[in-house]
Amino acid sequence: MVNQVDKKVERVTVDEEVRQLYERYQAAESDTERHEIALEMAILDGRRHANIYAALKNE
Repeated sequence: MVNQVDKKVERVTVDEEVRQLYERYQAAESDTERHEIALEMAILDGRRHANIYAALKNE
């Protein structure tokens, strides 16, 4: 049960992080700023995929 709660909290945290990055991207005033935010998004996406693969490996 705790594991499911932890996963839900993690999802909410990641979803919030994605939302904040998207808002920053939309508000960016330069291509350089958008590029930096896109790199942050890629790092977050990589982290999300690593969590998914780890969960699948543990099943």
